[in-house]
Amino acid sequence: MLLGVIADDFTGASDIANTLAKGLPGQGGLRTVQYLGVPRDKAAAEVEAGVIALKSRSIEPASAIEQSLAALHWLLEQGCKQIVFKYCSTFDSTPAGNIGPVAEALAEELGVKGVIACPAFPGAGRTVYQGHLFVKDELLNESGLQNHPLNPMTDADIRRWLRLQTTADVGHVGIGVVHQGSAAVEEALAENARQGRTLVIVDAITDDDLVAIGHAAASHRLVTGGSGIAIGLAANFIEQGLAS
Repeated sequence: MLLGVIADDFTGASDIANTLAKGLPGQGGLRTVQYLGVPRDKAAAEVEAGVIALKSRSIEPASAIEQSLAALHWLLEQGCKQIVFKYCSTFDSTPAGNIGPVAEALAEELGVKGVIACPAFPGAGRTVYQGHLFVKDELLNESGLQNHPLNPMTDADIRRWLRLQTTADVGHVGIGVVHQGSAAVEEALAENARQGRTLVIVDAITDDDLVAIGHAAASHRLVTGGSGIAIGLAANFIEQGLAS
């Protein structure tokens, strides 16, 4: 297995599994299997991407962390070179979590900083601009999500929202840097890592932006985001000759 995904709900797991299997136009994706919960047995040898569907979005943060770390350990045992923590493209979470606590726990376990956090999914109308999350042409907190019964999103500035949930500062890579290409994004992430920031919100308003971000993440052990963040990830393994 090359790539492992830890998804915080079942439908989101299906979305990102489809994205990984589809890959880029004309290129194709990875042989992908979705698992309901952490498997007990080893993955089949032909599986290139494994997606573990948890139900951890709205449970207590400690339980979400425990389940997510169990999923991480299983995926690493299958040989995964890269892990994706998949959450909702509307960043559904309370000020206590669970996105920030789980992402930080995974980053600590893997020993990484400067980790991409990008919930953008332009195909579904979710974009990130100047660190703010939009639902089509409305700010997240004006889109109806502020009335969510479990996880009301009352602030569209997801940098500020994530800072409520995390122990380290949260960085930001703006759309201007993203439009300079993957090398610029990679350097910006590295600079955030040098400054001790674990999670970095990265702007994206089109699928092309997500492809550039995906290329920048080619050597990253951990990536976090919505289903859209996976658009360019399969291509990295194909270009490296690890998948066909």
